[in-house]
Amino acid sequence: MNIISKIIFTIFIILLLSFVIIEALIIKEANIKSKESSYPDDIDYMVVLGARLYGRAPSPALYERLEKAYEYAKDKKDLKIVVTGGQGENEDIPEAKAMKIFLVEKGIDKERIILEDKSTSTYENLKFARDILKKIDPKDTYSILIVTSDFHLLRAKLLAKRLGFKAYGLPAETPESIKTYIYLREYFAVIKSLIFD
Repeated sequence: MNIISKIIFTIFIILLLSFVIIEALIIKEANIKSKESSYPDDIDYMVVLGARLYGRAPSPALYERLEKAYEYAKDKKDLKIVVTGGQGENEDIPEAKAMKIFLVEKGIDKERIILEDKSTSTYENLKFARDILKKIDPKDTYSILIVTSDFHLLRAKLLAKRLGFKAYGLPAETPESIKTYIYLREYFAVIKSLIFD
């Protein structure tokens, strides 16, 4: 085996190992048991990450996140909820605004909901949420419960920790029909976030 073949083989092995390790971590985070007893009592805020809208209506992924957020928050009257997401292409309003409407219609008091409506990525969701919290509730660190799709939880928690949050995760289900594709795609998203975010 010549030197070029050895280099190519080594790169292939490194990529394969990174894929196996990262996918295993994605799956582990996605399968966190979302029982109330699994989370500490001192969570400062719930942060619900945005996803696509169809006009003003939540996409299936966003609907699942909102349902999961509602189920957890409905009996925790003191828990404030940060909804995140700006207005994307073919969206009539910012994602955060649609999320607030959804939660208020389900019975969540609008005074509990904090809007972050400028972000366009997971990193911005969390960074802009942190910036808002620093203005309304200044302190060194915040304990947050991130609500997002199961496949997305590993990356969201990594970014949150980089931004100084103490982060827990509440996974919302991904439809079976797109699960394989979305989990494969998330590998590349994690690599991108590790390098650029």
